Amino acid sequence: MTVPLAVSLVDLLFGLALGPSGGAARNRCSLEGLAWKKSSEEGVLEVAIQELEATALQFASGPFVLDIGRIAAHAITGEVRTTEAGVLSLSAVEATEAELSGVRLQGPLVMPPQIQTALHALQGAGGAAPTAGGATTPQAAAEAWRLGPLGQAEGTIRGRITDAHLLFDADVTVPIEHGQIDFNDATVEHVGPDSRMGVSRLGLYVDAPNGRSYLYQFASAPLAGVEFERRGALLSPWVSERGKLHLQAFAEAMLRQCMGGQGQGLTEQARLLLGRTAISGEVQLGDGVLAVPGAQAHMEGRGEGRNAVGMRSDALGQGLTVELASLSARDAAAKWRGVQLGCERITARLKLQLLIEGAQMRFVIEIENCKLAGLRLDL
Repeated sequence: MTVPLAVSLVDLLFGLALGPSGGAARNRCSLEGLAWKKSSEEGVLEVAIQELEATALQFASGPFVLDIGRIAAHAITGEVRTTEAGVLSLSAVEATEAELSGVRLQGPLVMPPQIQTALHALQGAGGAAPTAGGATTPQAAAEAWRLGPLGQAEGTIRGRITDAHLLFDADVTVPIEHGQIDFNDATVEHVGPDSRMGVSRLGLYVDAPNGRSYLYQFASAPLAGVEFERRGALLSPWVSERGKLHLQAFAEAMLRQCMGGQGQGLTEQARLLLGRTAISGEVQLGDGVLAVPGAQAHMEGRGEGRNAVGMRSDALGQGLTVELASLSARDAAAKWRGVQLGCERITARLKLQLLIEGAQMRFVIEIENCKLAGLRLDL
């Protein structure tokens, strides 16, 4: 009885197929304290489960595979309604708390058609107020992206470029203070006179001994969150200020451009450089709302050192690893295909790997020590 229940819940929520057992230890589910009773509302049954636990689960959807080492939910209550056809349908589920460990999601770095369709729908409607003709306003579409934790980010990104025949071998240091990058403080050290980074109306650049080279060219300017370089007095050719990036506004603007279909501005020269660039860095995110179309959460815990992001790569041409040793958020909410999920509090350890294998890119997301409190699911 318990396995069909778990399978139906997973199929309902994620649209995933339960993988082959591969042995007696895989896809195990158990529950304790199951009770049913009629609700005061006509045609509604209430179900209560003291504890639901599942171990060694594996689900697949095309090339995407989800493994869950263990998931346990406590004090679960749900509402089951009778449809007009006389079929019982689960309409809402709540759980006091849940724990997950050994979670691993992997697959190619492409979005399946179902998710693409959902994203397009969310971008068109995602909670924003439509106009009289049914379309969303530009302001509403812009507000769908909110990257509040970047507003008070602090940290340093370091890069080591080796065998870069186009420019130079170099050590790059980019400090982040109060949520912004001041290119006057960024350093590019190498043999001979050092180079300087900056941002002009054309894009992000490096002024090297052999001239200026653009790493990223803006699709349009001016761009939100950018203070462009300034020249000296009397039309001086010398740059007096290298410019600044305000990370929250800049990143939100870049995301809106990308989702709007505007092409990437990474130059071919920059692609060759990044292919042989090793990076490392630590960035402490601030507290604030992190929102994308269809989902949002309030990140918190800066004072305790939570939500600190570490990143490393031996060569960006091979991939990148990003880790959050102590993710902490509250008031999380998501909507997808008519399903609404809410969570009062989330803590977890998160690791994301982007792997480049020839012309293909893959991702691996690992979640450990994940605890969720105050879960509610409305179907």
